[in-house]
Amino acid sequence: MPNSPVGTAGGFPELRTQLLSRTGVTGPARRKALSRLTDGWLSELAQEAGVNVGGVALVAVGGYGRGELSPASDLDLVLLHSTETPASYAGMLAERLWYPIWDSKVRLDHSVRSVGGARQVARTDLPAMLGMLDLRHIAGDPELASTLHRRVLADWRADAKERLGALRASCREREDRSGSLAFATVPDLKESRGGLRDLVVMRAVAASWVADCPHQGLEEARMALLNVRDAVQTLTGRATDRLQVQDQDAVAEMLGLDDRDVLLRHVASIARTVDHASDLTWHRVDRALNPSRGRVTQVDGMFVRRAERTPLADGIVEQDGEAVLARGVNPATDPTLALRAAAAAAQASLPVSPATVLRLAKMSPPLPEPWPRAALDAFLALLGTGEPMITAWEDLDQAGLIARLLPGWERLRSLPQRDPIHLFTVDRHLMQTAVNAAASVRRVARPDLLLLAAIFHDIGKGLPGDHSEVGAEMIGPWLERLGVGEADRAVITTLVRHHLLLSDTATRRDPDDPATVTAIVDAVGDVLTLELLHALTEADAQAAGPAAWSTWKAGQIAHLVTRARRALAGQPPAEPTPMTAVEQELIDSADVRDGGIGVVIEPATGVVRVTIAAPDRSGLLAAAAAVLTLHRLTVRGAAVRTVDRVGLQTWSVAPEFGDPPAADMLRSDLVKALDGSLDVRARLAKRTAPARRGVTAPPSVTVVDNASAASTVLEVRAHDTPGLLYAVTTHLAGSGIDVHAARVDTLGAEAVDVFYLRGPDGGPLSPATARETAAAIQAALA
Repeated sequence: MPNSPVGTAGGFPELRTQLLSRTGVTGPARRKALSRLTDGWLSELAQEAGVNVGGVALVAVGGYGRGELSPASDLDLVLLHSTETPASYAGMLAERLWYPIWDSKVRLDHSVRSVGGARQVARTDLPAMLGMLDLRHIAGDPELASTLHRRVLADWRADAKERLGALRASCREREDRSGSLAFATVPDLKESRGGLRDLVVMRAVAASWVADCPHQGLEEARMALLNVRDAVQTLTGRATDRLQVQDQDAVAEMLGLDDRDVLLRHVASIARTVDHASDLTWHRVDRALNPSRGRVTQVDGMFVRRAERTPLADGIVEQDGEAVLARGVNPATDPTLALRAAAAAAQASLPVSPATVLRLAKMSPPLPEPWPRAALDAFLALLGTGEPMITAWEDLDQAGLIARLLPGWERLRSLPQRDPIHLFTVDRHLMQTAVNAAASVRRVARPDLLLLAAIFHDIGKGLPGDHSEVGAEMIGPWLERLGVGEADRAVITTLVRHHLLLSDTATRRDPDDPATVTAIVDAVGDVLTLELLHALTEADAQAAGPAAWSTWKAGQIAHLVTRARRALAGQPPAEPTPMTAVEQELIDSADVRDGGIGVVIEPATGVVRVTIAAPDRSGLLAAAAAVLTLHRLTVRGAAVRTVDRVGLQTWSVAPEFGDPPAADMLRSDLVKALDGSLDVRARLAKRTAPARRGVTAPPSVTVVDNASAASTVLEVRAHDTPGLLYAVTTHLAGSGIDVHAARVDTLGAEAVDVFYLRGPDGGPLSPATARETAAAIQAALA
């Protein structure tokens, strides 16, 4: 055997490369072949190292223990030794064994343990225990491997009632850290909820004998996820489980799928199956560990414990911690029963029994159109339950009931989003928006309209055109089918059409400009719709992700809504945007009153807030933008305005590295930038020179007509790069154009900056000057 090409350090990598390059061997067949090839190689290395006698054994654990080697998988190996075998001797054998593996450049996760030591580790370390449940003998004494596996399994079963709680807690921590695979735009195939790790956890729960996991479809789901991971690792050449955006099209092609959207829907469909099975598994664990006491009755002379059945709704009862159909209920005669069951289960924070869901899916007749009032009431009750709604919705969706209730929903199911601020797929985003809206129903006069707008506001996504306009055209027939009245349909249509209006206006328009308020009033028409739109905007933005919502944005929107509400009520305009205590303190400070500059830095949620005040002058905004960039502060948003001839700037920034600079340092550099002693242009060129950037869409610079009577409004949209804002504002200052106000917003990698411009006479630019300015800035950015 020493002369075998597999047994040499150079032979195995060559054979491994040949196997991975064979186009006809993919999926499970390749993983098995790679595991067999690796087993043979390790067996020969173990024999050469002396691991061929009693008292020592080489075993595989984890994924390799299951025989599931992906192209870039680690080898998880343990060198076991008996109590009689000295640890020093086992360590010497291990060194002989590990070095040839390292020399082959194969990634290795290794340890040397006695059988007793490995067993003790498994009793205290959950990840180690999960790995050892899949332990497999490779070489050496097979009795050591079987003894350890037997004892680890026995310990797990003996301790399971105490340790299952810790295992569940670790799953929740992992979900908080890695999100949900079914709804992610950049999925982690292993760690996300519904991924490969959850499949391992369910196997461990079943092995505990406390409760079983559902088995239907899980093996197919595991194979499918491993196939996707194989493609990712083959493409990237790295041991990664994350499906990055830039790799998705190539991975889809490798798997024979049309494009990245089809790939993400494929992954999401698998993950939803795993996710649903995981929920059911843990529910079964809860039932096993906390059994219902029930009633004891005598039947034919024998005492029988009957499960307690607590009424939840008409035809729905709770039994053993699940919502089930009451005795004698016939789903074939009640088309509203599925919605009623889901609503009752969600209101009680219970899952719908899988047997009940299956029965409803098989027997429920279609709802008449329009829906009877009882069906709409049940649907609204489901939407209003908050977080439990998602579980009940998924119970129905897994059985195909949601698509039957809402024709057209299937198109949205697992539909990926390409907006970088979104965390979830379209359908999950809609559900989360409804969850958030349920927390705001006390704020509005018509909570039913808010909930319906929340669950349907993005139904136009995935179709050509502006999704808000497309959705507004689509929503009428959807609502008519649900039995929503004509007047209410008109309000919800307005909410769908304008669900981005407040968010966009607050960040891209000057709220104190009368034209801004007029645009809001013209769109909503009345106070009821305005209040609904305010609540929907907040619920939608919070559901999108942290990049879409902040306390600063919330304040801007609230101020805008206040001004619009006064206008709708025929009241005089509200005061301009009120100054914060920090802004007022800066304006009143001796430095600013004497012509100096004031700077305050405050921590805020997820960002750092930098407030700058100085007598208004040409180039102030450009200098501030440059200094922030030089100090490696990435701009997330900004509001700029002039108050009593004082330029007031509030920036939301994120330090690229470490902590933000001190306020005195920023103030000093800003003074130098304004007096010319700091060569801003040269410093910025040096700061941005090393950056390498791929191909992006060209910048867009447009004049926004009718956005203000007092100013010319210029909108700049471009890929966000250091120095972008400086380039724009420097050109404006050099042209003698005053930036009266500005709104700066960064959405993922895209910058959307809006400037309110005035000429030397204090009024708007002439149409010709505005067009020339836009063209010049676009040329400079390009």
